[in-house]
Order: sequence, then structure tokens, then C-alpha cells
Amino acid sequence: MVKYEVKMTGIGQDAQTYLESNSSFILMDEKIRPALKDMVVEHTVGELAADIVAGDKLKVGKSEFEVVKVGDAVNKNIREEGHCTVVVNGEATMPGQIAVKGVRPPRLRFGNIVQFYAED
Repeated sequence: MVKYEVKMTGIGQDAQTYLESNSSFILMDEKIRPALKDMVVEHTVGELAADIVAGDKLKVGKSEFEVVKVGDAVNKNIREEGHCTVVVNGEATMPGQIAVKGVRPPRLRFGNIVQFYAED
């Protein structure tokens, strides 16, 4: 079951550097906070069909991950702004972060689909 699906529409100039240095990337609906444009991955507006929970999967382009921890504010933030920080192979310590495990960080590419889903 697909819980949330959006398409990358903008990659901030600092987003790739942030992924490389912090093993994380920030997702945000396009046009929510223009001041943050340089550091976020903007995406189309999506609707969260069901809460994201540990055990769900994340697909970014061709890369797949397992969701291992979901911060207390994640689902609310996604519903309101399409916003969360995805931490790859690390600890999610903030309420707006999702920790995922995978082989390697994803490629941030314009047009990539970002999808959270539960396996049936």
C-alpha cells in the first residue's frame, strides 16, 4: 500500500552536500518556505494516505530503504508541509526525522519519485 508519493521538482544547491556530509536530506513541498530552497529537496504536493511507521519502505528513484524509526512530528509535518528529514543509515534524534537503512544514500535527481509504502 502506497502511503505517500511525490516527485522531486527541485534540488537545492546545498542539498547534495548536506546528504554527503550528514547522510540526510530534507523533503519539502514546493513553495512552502522559499528561504529554505537551497538546502531542501522540493517535491510535488502529496497526500499522506496513512501514517508512516517503522517497518515501512522508502523508495527514492531506484534506491530502496527500510524505515527503522519515525520521529513524533513526522506524520503531522508531512500532512501540513510535505516536510521531513530522512536520515540514511544513521540515528533519527529529532521529532521531524525518519531513519532509514539501505545500501547507500540515494541519488537526488530532478524527476525522481519518492514513495513511502507498506509491504502487503
